[in-house]
Amino acid sequence: MADASPLHPDRWSLDSWFSGFGKADYSDFKTKLVSDVEALKNQASALGSDLAEIARVINALESFSDRLGHLSSYLGCLSADDANDEAVKADEAWISTLDAESTKLQATLRSALAKLDDATFARLLSDASLKNAEHSVKRMREEGQKQMTAEMESLAADLNVNGLHAWGRLYDTLTGKMEFEMTFPDGHTETVPMARRRALMSEPDRKLREAAFHAGQKPWNDHAVTLAAALNGIAGTRLSLYDRRGLPHFLNTPLFDGAMSRKSLDAMLEAIHTNIDLPRRALRKAAKLQGTSALHYFDLEAPQIAAPEEKPLTWDEACDTVEKAFSPAYPRLGSYFGGMLKDRWIEAQPRAGKRPGAFCTGSQLKHEERIYMTFHGTVHDMVTLAHEAGHAWHSCVLRPARSFAASYPMTLAETASNFGEMILLSGLMGDPNITEATKAYLLDQEMLRAHAYLINIPMRYEFEKAFYTERAAGEVSVSRLRELMTEAQRNLYGDTLLDDGTDPMFWAYKMHFFITGVSFYNFPYVFGYLLSQALFARFKVEGASFLPRYEAFLSMTGSATCEEVVKQTLGEDLTNPEFWATALKAMEPSLVGYEAIK
Repeated sequence: MADASPLHPDRWSLDSWFSGFGKADYSDFKTKLVSDVEALKNQASALGSDLAEIARVINALESFSDRLGHLSSYLGCLSADDANDEAVKADEAWISTLDAESTKLQATLRSALAKLDDATFARLLSDASLKNAEHSVKRMREEGQKQMTAEMESLAADLNVNGLHAWGRLYDTLTGKMEFEMTFPDGHTETVPMARRRALMSEPDRKLREAAFHAGQKPWNDHAVTLAAALNGIAGTRLSLYDRRGLPHFLNTPLFDGAMSRKSLDAMLEAIHTNIDLPRRALRKAAKLQGTSALHYFDLEAPQIAAPEEKPLTWDEACDTVEKAFSPAYPRLGSYFGGMLKDRWIEAQPRAGKRPGAFCTGSQLKHEERIYMTFHGTVHDMVTLAHEAGHAWHSCVLRPARSFAASYPMTLAETASNFGEMILLSGLMGDPNITEATKAYLLDQEMLRAHAYLINIPMRYEFEKAFYTERAAGEVSVSRLRELMTEAQRNLYGDTLLDDGTDPMFWAYKMHFFITGVSFYNFPYVFGYLLSQALFARFKVEGASFLPRYEAFLSMTGSATCEEVVKQTLGEDLTNPEFWATALKAMEPSLVGYEAIK
């Protein structure tokens, strides 16, 4: 809900990044990037056994990547802010070409590193200019040992601009312009932007949720063939490249990107499936509170216990609530969040033309972060704000590190964002003035969150895994995509969904399936949620004395694997299902309290 005149700005400013899109500083920045990448490609191609020259090119790549990331983040912000801006879209397409040139550069450098024997590579890592970049350089070499020839990688990068990434741009453009005609329960009809649909399906009024669900399905069904072509195109391209690179399984790349092992992933999923009845109990209670035998898909994000105040939250109220939860528990985080508001680093205003979803981005060049979301006055939106603030704080903690040591995997990124959510919810629950009605409401919100991470997101993983398995044999039809989605929902939700309560089109409107930069944009969320449960359990026991240790954890995330970070900070083994089971069972006290609500 937009305030008439909010004290906390709900529109961000990007002025510190560039004076404006298309302005002189912006154009000059683009020109310099183009000349620099060409020079670096030539230098990388000429690399031989001169270790000092290899180190120099590695450092030059780090600087170039900072600047390329800065421009890419800027364009991503502008594009999300106005999905109809054709000039920005043109530059997004242009930067995809520059990304391809950067990919060629990196492939050439990785090939040079892969040619070094172990002893020579060890001498390279001892170069003083590469201090604190060892982890990243080792990963470059490992990738180099698993890639195609430099010429083939260069061709793949070129083709991806107008192939793989073009499918993603098509999805963003198509969905950013989607809207649907909806008849509200009171009988009036509106044209609703698709970006608003999720908020409508989070409303307490079940008739409103149902209307938004069914009316909002029409555009997805109308465009199902196009969306299926995009999904097949994205997955098919990846599978072809995996095969050419000699990668035996489609999970190898997302696991490498997540800096975690298959053994850790399997241990986590084993713990979830073994203990699946815990989050299912929460859904059964939700159905009981709703007065139905089970839930429909459009019920899954809706509160079953109304907020004590019936009016929607204002933006100012949401910001103040988050800041007041952060500051006593984690003063440095609270101060940082207040600074984000003051400096206008958060975009939250509801407007037509905005892209759906929420994200945190930033610039290593400027050492600044930005949060993008659309605020519609729900508690869910407020939790999203805390989630994205956790991401932003993670980047802030890593500012002193060099860029190669500040680039962390999504698995560990999601830990920080979930930690932010948990501080918010814990702060609200710990308020001495909290009423029983408010406590019940917050327990309901906590169970919504647990369901999302322990059932819904694992369901997305199971769908994507099944889809990639079938896509390896050929294109997957719209009807089969619907079947795979329904099967995944039935497998994870069990008896908690009504007979007609699945959503076969979820594959189409879940943006994460269409992100071309990474695949399996799902299990890292679960990883982060459960790991944050483990971290937060330590925080509750140790109090403020844990926070320096937590920041040490954040500081390590760009310099080690997930297994190494957790072993050094928590002394735990991620490949042990019991670690994950213990983290999952942390929800049980809240679940028991939820089940006791009359």
